[in-house]
Amino acid sequence: MGEANLSAVVNKLKEFYGKLQQASGVLLPAWRQVYGETRTVTFNDIITAYTRDPSCKAFVDFLADQAVGAGFYTTVNEKYVHAEEAKQLVDGFNETVNLDELLQVAAREIVASGNSFWLKTEPEHLQNLKILPLTGFDNPTAIKRNQYGTVTGYNYSYGDVKTSFAPEKIIHFRWNPVNFSAYGTGVLQVLLTELSFNGETRISFLEMKARIEKIMPEIFEKYAGPDELWIFAGASDEKLAEYQKLIKTKPKAGARFVYNKPEADIKTVTVDPKARYEAYIDHILNQVYLGGQTPLPKLFTTPGFTEASARAALEIAERKVMALQRFIKRTCEREIFNPIIRQAGLDPAKANCRLNWGTEKPEVKLEDLIRLAEISATSETPYVRPEEVRKNLAKAGFELWENKQ
Repeated sequence: MGEANLSAVVNKLKEFYGKLQQASGVLLPAWRQVYGETRTVTFNDIITAYTRDPSCKAFVDFLADQAVGAGFYTTVNEKYVHAEEAKQLVDGFNETVNLDELLQVAAREIVASGNSFWLKTEPEHLQNLKILPLTGFDNPTAIKRNQYGTVTGYNYSYGDVKTSFAPEKIIHFRWNPVNFSAYGTGVLQVLLTELSFNGETRISFLEMKARIEKIMPEIFEKYAGPDELWIFAGASDEKLAEYQKLIKTKPKAGARFVYNKPEADIKTVTVDPKARYEAYIDHILNQVYLGGQTPLPKLFTTPGFTEASARAALEIAERKVMALQRFIKRTCEREIFNPIIRQAGLDPAKANCRLNWGTEKPEVKLEDLIRLAEISATSETPYVRPEEVRKNLAKAGFELWENKQ
Protein backbone atom coordinates (compact mmCIF):
# COMPACT_ATOMS: atom_id res chain seq x y z
CA MET A 1 0.00 0.00 0.00
CA GLY A 2 1.41 3.36 -1.01
CA GLU A 3 1.97 6.19 1.42
CA ALA A 4 -0.87 8.22 -0.10
CA ASN A 5 -3.33 5.32 0.17
CA LEU A 6 -2.27 4.64 3.77
CA SER A 7 -2.80 8.29 4.65
CA ALA A 8 -6.27 8.20 3.07
CA VAL A 9 -7.25 5.12 5.13
CA VAL A 10 -6.04 6.78 8.34
CA ASN A 11 -8.03 9.92 7.56
CA LYS A 12 -11.16 7.84 6.90
CA LEU A 13 -10.76 6.08 10.24
CA LYS A 14 -10.32 9.39 12.05
CA GLU A 15 -13.43 10.74 10.34
CA PHE A 16 -15.43 7.61 11.27
CA TYR A 17 -14.49 7.69 14.95
CA GLY A 18 -15.01 11.46 15.04
CA LYS A 19 -18.60 10.97 13.89
CA LEU A 20 -19.11 8.33 16.54
CA GLN A 21 -17.96 10.73 19.23
CA GLN A 22 -20.10 13.60 17.96
CA ALA A 23 -23.27 11.63 17.28
CA SER A 24 -26.01 12.22 19.83
CA GLY A 25 -27.61 9.24 21.55
CA VAL A 26 -24.90 6.71 20.65
CA LEU A 27 -24.70 4.57 23.77
CA LEU A 28 -23.54 1.18 22.54
CA PRO A 29 -20.08 1.01 20.90
CA ALA A 30 -20.30 0.37 17.17
CA TRP A 31 -18.11 -2.73 17.29
CA ARG A 32 -20.51 -4.36 19.77
CA GLN A 33 -23.39 -3.78 17.36
CA VAL A 34 -21.50 -5.31 14.44
CA TYR A 35 -19.58 -8.13 16.09
CA GLY A 36 -21.70 -8.87 19.13
CA GLU A 37 -20.66 -9.17 22.76
CA THR A 38 -18.20 -11.83 23.80
CA ARG A 39 -18.81 -13.46 27.17
CA THR A 40 -15.69 -14.08 29.27
CA VAL A 41 -17.49 -16.93 31.05
CA THR A 42 -19.68 -19.01 28.78
CA PHE A 43 -22.98 -20.63 29.67
CA ASN A 44 -21.29 -23.98 29.06
CA ASP A 45 -18.71 -23.14 31.76
CA ILE A 46 -21.50 -22.29 34.19
CA ILE A 47 -23.43 -25.49 33.50
CA THR A 48 -20.25 -27.53 33.93
CA ALA A 49 -19.59 -25.90 37.32
CA TYR A 50 -23.19 -26.48 38.44
CA THR A 51 -23.29 -30.14 37.42
CA ARG A 52 -19.81 -31.12 38.68
CA ASP A 53 -19.00 -28.99 41.72
CA PRO A 54 -21.06 -29.77 44.85
CA SER A 55 -20.66 -26.32 46.37
CA CYS A 56 -21.77 -24.55 43.16
CA LYS A 57 -24.83 -26.77 42.93
CA ALA A 58 -25.62 -26.09 46.60
CA PHE A 59 -25.35 -22.31 46.08
CA VAL A 60 -27.73 -22.35 43.14
CA ASP A 61 -30.24 -24.86 44.50
CA PHE A 62 -30.50 -23.15 47.88
CA LEU A 63 -31.27 -19.70 46.48
CA ALA A 64 -33.57 -21.07 43.77
CA ASP A 65 -35.52 -23.28 46.18
CA GLN A 66 -35.88 -20.42 48.65
CA ALA A 67 -37.22 -18.19 45.89
CA VAL A 68 -39.66 -20.44 44.03
CA GLY A 69 -39.75 -23.74 45.93
CA ALA A 70 -42.92 -22.91 47.85
CA GLY A 71 -44.89 -22.34 44.64
CA PHE A 72 -47.13 -19.39 43.83
CA TYR A 73 -50.71 -18.24 43.40
CA THR A 74 -52.33 -15.35 41.54
CA THR A 75 -54.62 -12.54 42.65
CA VAL A 76 -56.57 -9.91 40.74
CA ASN A 77 -58.34 -6.68 41.55
CA GLU A 78 -61.65 -7.90 42.94
CA LYS A 79 -63.34 -4.58 42.09
CA TYR A 80 -62.70 -5.06 38.38
CA VAL A 81 -65.90 -6.12 36.63
CA HIS A 82 -64.08 -8.90 34.73
CA ALA A 83 -61.86 -9.94 37.65
CA GLU A 84 -63.01 -13.56 37.78
CA GLU A 85 -62.63 -14.00 34.02
CA ALA A 86 -59.11 -12.51 34.07
CA LYS A 87 -58.01 -14.79 36.91
CA GLN A 88 -59.41 -17.87 35.18
CA LEU A 89 -57.56 -16.97 31.98
CA VAL A 90 -54.22 -16.57 33.75
CA ASP A 91 -54.63 -19.62 36.00
CA GLY A 92 -55.72 -21.74 33.04
CA PHE A 93 -52.67 -20.68 31.04
CA ASN A 94 -50.36 -21.35 33.99
CA GLU A 95 -51.80 -24.84 34.31
CA THR A 96 -51.46 -25.53 30.58
CA VAL A 97 -47.78 -24.56 30.32
CA ASN A 98 -46.95 -25.84 33.85
CA LEU A 99 -45.57 -22.46 34.87
CA ASP A 100 -44.58 -23.75 38.30
CA GLU A 101 -42.12 -26.24 36.78
CA LEU A 102 -40.84 -23.66 34.31
CA LEU A 103 -40.06 -21.31 37.19
CA GLN A 104 -38.20 -24.07 39.03
CA VAL A 105 -35.88 -24.50 36.04
CA ALA A 106 -35.59 -20.80 35.26
CA ALA A 107 -34.76 -19.87 38.85
CA ARG A 108 -31.70 -22.12 38.76
CA GLU A 109 -30.57 -20.67 35.44
CA ILE A 110 -31.08 -17.12 36.70
CA VAL A 111 -29.21 -17.71 39.97
CA ALA A 112 -26.33 -19.51 38.26
CA SER A 113 -25.92 -17.37 35.14
CA GLY A 114 -28.17 -14.34 35.53
CA ASN A 115 -30.11 -15.34 32.42
CA SER A 116 -32.97 -17.52 31.22
CA PHE A 117 -34.48 -17.50 27.73
CA TRP A 118 -38.12 -18.46 27.16
CA LEU A 119 -39.63 -18.87 23.71
CA LYS A 120 -43.15 -17.64 22.97
CA THR A 121 -44.27 -19.99 20.21
CA GLU A 122 -47.08 -17.58 19.27
CA PRO A 123 -46.18 -14.09 20.54
CA GLU A 124 -49.28 -12.45 19.05
CA HIS A 125 -51.57 -15.02 20.66
CA LEU A 126 -49.68 -16.48 23.59
CA GLN A 127 -50.47 -20.18 23.91
CA ASN A 128 -47.28 -21.91 25.00
CA LEU A 129 -43.85 -21.27 26.52
CA LYS A 130 -40.62 -23.25 26.23
CA ILE A 131 -37.29 -22.72 27.98
CA LEU A 132 -34.45 -22.65 25.45
CA PRO A 133 -31.04 -24.08 26.44
CA LEU A 134 -28.62 -21.45 27.71
CA THR A 135 -25.78 -22.77 25.56
CA GLY A 136 -27.81 -21.89 22.48
CA PHE A 137 -26.96 -18.24 23.26
CA ASP A 138 -23.22 -18.69 23.82
CA ASN A 139 -22.15 -17.36 20.42
CA PRO A 140 -20.82 -13.77 20.36
CA THR A 141 -23.69 -12.51 18.17
CA ALA A 142 -26.48 -14.20 20.14
CA ILE A 143 -28.06 -10.88 21.17
CA LYS A 144 -28.18 -8.08 18.61
CA ARG A 145 -28.80 -4.53 19.84
CA ASN A 146 -28.91 -1.08 18.27
CA GLN A 147 -26.87 1.91 19.42
CA TYR A 148 -29.37 2.64 22.19
CA GLY A 149 -29.13 -0.85 23.67
CA THR A 150 -32.54 -2.00 22.43
CA VAL A 151 -32.56 -5.66 21.43
CA THR A 152 -33.22 -6.10 17.70
CA GLY A 153 -32.95 -9.88 17.50
CA TYR A 154 -31.67 -13.14 18.97
CA ASN A 155 -29.37 -15.53 17.07
CA TYR A 156 -29.89 -19.04 18.43
CA SER A 157 -27.50 -21.95 17.78
CA TYR A 158 -27.87 -25.33 19.48
CA GLY A 159 -26.59 -28.51 17.87
CA ASP A 160 -27.73 -28.58 14.26
CA VAL A 161 -30.39 -25.92 14.87
CA LYS A 162 -29.43 -22.40 13.85
CA THR A 163 -32.15 -19.76 13.68
CA SER A 164 -33.02 -16.18 14.55
CA PHE A 165 -35.85 -14.92 16.75
CA ALA A 166 -37.55 -11.55 16.76
CA PRO A 167 -37.32 -9.74 20.13
CA GLU A 168 -41.04 -10.19 20.84
CA LYS A 169 -40.69 -13.98 20.65
CA ILE A 170 -38.19 -14.21 23.52
CA ILE A 171 -38.74 -13.56 27.21
CA HIS A 172 -35.24 -12.79 28.47
CA PHE A 173 -34.86 -12.94 32.25
CA ARG A 174 -31.79 -10.69 32.56
CA TRP A 175 -30.84 -10.42 36.22
CA ASN A 176 -28.19 -7.97 37.40
CA PRO A 177 -26.75 -6.71 34.08
CA VAL A 178 -23.37 -5.00 34.58
CA ASN A 179 -21.94 -2.15 32.51
CA PHE A 180 -24.84 -2.00 30.04
CA SER A 181 -24.35 -5.66 29.12
CA ALA A 182 -26.91 -7.56 27.06
CA TYR A 183 -26.57 -10.41 29.57
CA GLY A 184 -27.30 -10.71 33.26
CA THR A 185 -24.83 -11.78 35.94
CA GLY A 186 -25.30 -14.82 38.17
CA VAL A 187 -23.53 -16.00 41.30
CA LEU A 188 -21.19 -18.40 39.47
CA GLN A 189 -19.64 -15.82 37.12
CA VAL A 190 -17.31 -14.31 39.69
CA LEU A 191 -16.15 -17.78 40.78
CA LEU A 192 -15.28 -18.72 37.19
CA THR A 193 -13.67 -15.44 36.09
CA GLU A 194 -9.94 -14.75 36.02
CA LEU A 195 -8.65 -11.39 37.25
CA SER A 196 -5.99 -9.43 35.35
CA PHE A 197 -4.24 -6.61 37.17
CA ASN A 198 -1.04 -4.77 36.22
CA GLY A 199 -0.16 -7.44 33.70
CA GLU A 200 -0.61 -10.25 36.20
CA THR A 201 -3.42 -12.80 35.91
CA ARG A 202 -5.04 -14.52 38.86
CA ILE A 203 -6.80 -17.77 38.09
CA SER A 204 -10.44 -18.07 39.10
CA PHE A 205 -11.32 -19.08 42.65
CA LEU A 206 -13.15 -22.13 41.38
CA GLU A 207 -9.99 -23.27 39.60
CA MET A 208 -7.99 -22.71 42.80
CA LYS A 209 -10.47 -24.85 44.68
CA ALA A 210 -10.39 -27.51 41.96
CA ARG A 211 -6.57 -27.67 42.03
CA ILE A 212 -6.58 -28.10 45.81
CA GLU A 213 -9.17 -30.87 45.57
CA LYS A 214 -7.22 -32.54 42.76
CA ILE A 215 -3.99 -32.74 44.74
CA MET A 216 -5.57 -33.88 48.01
CA PRO A 217 -6.03 -37.56 46.96
CA GLU A 218 -2.46 -37.58 45.65
CA ILE A 219 -1.14 -36.30 48.99
CA PHE A 220 -3.22 -38.84 50.87
CA GLU A 221 -2.00 -41.72 48.70
CA LYS A 222 1.60 -40.60 48.99
CA TYR A 223 1.73 -40.05 52.74
CA ALA A 224 -0.90 -42.48 54.09
CA GLY A 225 1.78 -45.20 53.90
CA PRO A 226 5.28 -43.61 53.97
CA ASP A 227 7.95 -44.67 51.47
CA GLU A 228 10.22 -47.27 53.04
CA LEU A 229 13.78 -48.43 52.54
CA TRP A 230 14.32 -52.11 53.45
CA ILE A 231 17.93 -53.13 54.15
CA PHE A 232 19.24 -56.72 53.82
CA ALA A 233 22.93 -56.35 54.59
CA GLY A 234 25.14 -58.95 52.92
CA ALA A 235 22.35 -60.47 50.79
CA SER A 236 23.29 -61.49 47.28
CA ASP A 237 21.73 -59.81 44.28
CA GLU A 238 19.71 -62.94 43.50
CA LYS A 239 18.38 -63.16 47.07
CA LEU A 240 17.68 -59.45 47.07
CA ALA A 241 15.59 -59.78 43.91
CA GLU A 242 13.61 -62.57 45.60
CA TYR A 243 12.96 -60.41 48.68
CA GLN A 244 11.96 -57.45 46.56
CA LYS A 245 9.42 -59.52 44.62
CA LEU A 246 7.90 -60.79 47.87
CA ILE A 247 7.67 -57.34 49.47
CA LYS A 248 5.98 -55.79 46.45
CA THR A 249 3.16 -58.32 46.65
CA LYS A 250 2.16 -57.12 50.12
CA PRO A 251 -1.05 -54.96 50.01
CA LYS A 252 0.35 -51.90 51.75
CA ALA A 253 0.30 -48.27 50.60
CA GLY A 254 3.53 -46.45 49.84
CA ALA A 255 6.61 -47.27 47.76
CA ARG A 256 9.06 -50.01 48.85
CA PHE A 257 12.78 -50.31 48.15
CA VAL A 258 15.37 -52.99 48.91
CA TYR A 259 19.08 -52.36 49.22
CA ASN A 260 22.10 -54.54 50.18
CA LYS A 261 24.75 -51.97 50.97
CA PRO A 262 25.62 -51.66 54.66
CA GLU A 263 26.09 -47.88 54.51
CA ALA A 264 22.42 -47.36 53.64
CA ASP A 265 20.03 -45.99 56.24
CA ILE A 266 16.29 -46.44 56.77
CA LYS A 267 14.35 -43.43 55.49
CA THR A 268 10.63 -42.63 55.50
CA VAL A 269 8.93 -39.74 53.69
CA THR A 270 6.45 -37.83 55.84
CA VAL A 271 4.64 -34.50 55.70
CA ASP A 272 6.60 -31.66 57.26
CA PRO A 273 4.59 -30.68 60.37
CA LYS A 274 5.82 -27.09 59.96
CA ALA A 275 4.00 -26.78 56.63
CA ARG A 276 0.75 -25.06 57.58
CA TYR A 277 -1.69 -24.55 54.71
CA GLU A 278 -4.96 -24.35 56.62
CA ALA A 279 -5.14 -20.54 56.53
CA TYR A 280 -4.61 -20.43 52.76
CA ILE A 281 -7.21 -23.13 52.12
CA ASP A 282 -9.70 -21.43 54.43
CA HIS A 283 -9.21 -18.12 52.61
CA ILE A 284 -9.91 -19.65 49.20
CA LEU A 285 -12.94 -21.56 50.48
CA ASN A 286 -14.29 -18.43 52.16
CA GLN A 287 -13.98 -16.52 48.89
CA VAL A 288 -15.89 -19.31 47.14
CA TYR A 289 -18.62 -19.18 49.78
CA LEU A 290 -18.83 -15.38 49.48
CA GLY A 291 -19.20 -15.72 45.74
CA GLY A 292 -22.00 -18.23 46.24
CA GLN A 293 -23.91 -15.61 48.30
CA THR A 294 -25.51 -18.17 50.58
CA PRO A 295 -24.55 -19.40 54.09
CA LEU A 296 -25.58 -22.98 53.33
CA PRO A 297 -22.07 -24.53 53.02
CA LYS A 298 -20.89 -22.78 56.18
CA LEU A 299 -23.88 -24.00 58.16
CA PHE A 300 -23.18 -27.61 57.15
CA THR A 301 -19.37 -27.65 57.26
CA THR A 302 -18.20 -25.21 59.95
CA PRO A 303 -17.92 -26.64 63.50
CA GLY A 304 -19.34 -24.48 66.26
CA PHE A 305 -21.77 -22.57 64.07
CA THR A 306 -24.31 -21.51 66.69
CA GLU A 307 -28.04 -21.32 66.18
CA ALA A 308 -27.95 -17.53 66.55
CA SER A 309 -25.21 -17.24 63.93
CA ALA A 310 -27.13 -19.55 61.60
CA ARG A 311 -30.30 -17.50 62.01
CA ALA A 312 -28.44 -14.24 61.33
CA ALA A 313 -26.81 -15.72 58.21
CA LEU A 314 -30.15 -16.94 56.89
CA GLU A 315 -31.75 -13.55 57.48
CA ILE A 316 -29.03 -11.94 55.34
CA ALA A 317 -29.61 -14.53 52.60
CA GLU A 318 -33.34 -13.73 52.69
CA ARG A 319 -32.59 -10.27 51.25
CA LYS A 320 -31.06 -11.90 48.19
CA VAL A 321 -34.02 -14.25 47.88
CA MET A 322 -36.51 -11.40 48.14
CA ALA A 323 -34.74 -9.48 45.38
CA LEU A 324 -34.79 -12.57 43.16
CA GLN A 325 -38.48 -13.18 43.87
CA ARG A 326 -39.37 -9.60 42.99
CA PHE A 327 -37.41 -9.80 39.72
CA ILE A 328 -39.11 -13.05 38.61
CA LYS A 329 -42.53 -11.82 39.77
CA ARG A 330 -42.40 -8.58 37.78
CA THR A 331 -41.10 -10.29 34.66
CA CYS A 332 -43.89 -12.89 34.72
CA GLU A 333 -46.56 -10.26 35.30
CA ARG A 334 -45.30 -8.03 32.50
CA GLU A 335 -44.37 -10.67 29.91
CA ILE A 336 -46.99 -13.38 30.57
CA PHE A 337 -50.00 -12.30 32.64
CA ASN A 338 -50.63 -8.94 30.95
CA PRO A 339 -50.49 -10.34 27.37
CA ILE A 340 -52.84 -13.20 28.31
CA ILE A 341 -55.40 -10.75 29.69
CA ARG A 342 -54.92 -8.26 26.83
CA GLN A 343 -55.40 -10.81 24.05
CA ALA A 344 -58.78 -11.72 25.58
CA GLY A 345 -59.91 -8.12 25.14
CA LEU A 346 -59.64 -7.21 28.84
CA ASP A 347 -57.69 -4.40 30.52
CA PRO A 348 -54.49 -5.66 32.28
CA ALA A 349 -54.13 -2.42 34.24
CA LYS A 350 -57.62 -2.73 35.73
CA ALA A 351 -57.29 -6.48 36.30
CA ASN A 352 -53.97 -5.92 38.11
CA CYS A 353 -53.10 -9.64 38.09
CA ARG A 354 -50.27 -10.37 40.53
CA LEU A 355 -48.02 -13.36 41.20
CA ASN A 356 -47.70 -14.11 44.92
CA TRP A 357 -45.18 -16.54 46.39
CA GLY A 358 -46.21 -19.32 48.75
CA THR A 359 -49.49 -21.12 49.37
CA GLU A 360 -52.75 -19.28 48.87
CA LYS A 361 -54.36 -18.57 52.23
CA PRO A 362 -58.12 -18.22 52.71
CA GLU A 363 -59.24 -14.68 53.48
CA VAL A 364 -60.31 -14.38 57.11
CA LYS A 365 -62.99 -11.77 57.76
CA LEU A 366 -63.68 -10.09 61.08
CA GLU A 367 -67.21 -11.50 61.29
CA ASP A 368 -65.75 -15.02 61.00
CA LEU A 369 -63.54 -14.34 64.02
CA ILE A 370 -66.43 -12.99 66.08
CA ARG A 371 -68.65 -15.95 65.17
CA LEU A 372 -65.87 -18.39 66.14
CA ALA A 373 -65.42 -16.57 69.46
CA GLU A 374 -69.15 -16.92 70.17
CA ILE A 375 -69.03 -20.64 69.46
CA SER A 376 -66.01 -21.01 71.74
CA ALA A 377 -67.81 -19.19 74.57
CA THR A 378 -70.91 -21.39 74.38
CA SER A 379 -69.25 -24.77 73.77
CA GLU A 380 -66.73 -26.92 75.58
CA THR A 381 -64.19 -26.57 72.77
CA PRO A 382 -62.19 -23.30 72.91
CA TYR A 383 -61.56 -22.77 69.19
CA VAL A 384 -60.21 -19.30 69.90
CA ARG A 385 -59.14 -17.80 73.23
CA PRO A 386 -60.18 -14.31 74.42
CA GLU A 387 -56.62 -12.96 74.24
CA GLU A 388 -56.34 -14.17 70.62
CA VAL A 389 -59.56 -12.33 69.77
CA ARG A 390 -58.17 -9.12 71.31
CA LYS A 391 -54.89 -9.43 69.41
CA ASN A 392 -56.70 -9.90 66.11
CA LEU A 393 -59.00 -6.97 66.83
CA ALA A 394 -56.00 -4.78 67.60
CA LYS A 395 -54.34 -5.96 64.40
CA ALA A 396 -57.48 -5.02 62.46
CA GLY A 397 -57.25 -1.45 63.79
CA PHE A 398 -59.46 -1.51 66.90
CA GLU A 399 -58.14 0.57 69.80
CA LEU A 400 -58.28 -1.60 72.92
CA TRP A 401 -57.37 -0.83 76.52
CA GLU A 402 -56.27 -3.16 79.25
CA ASN A 403 -58.69 -3.60 82.16
CA LYS A 404 -57.05 -1.94 85.16
CA GLN A 405 -58.25 -3.16 88.54
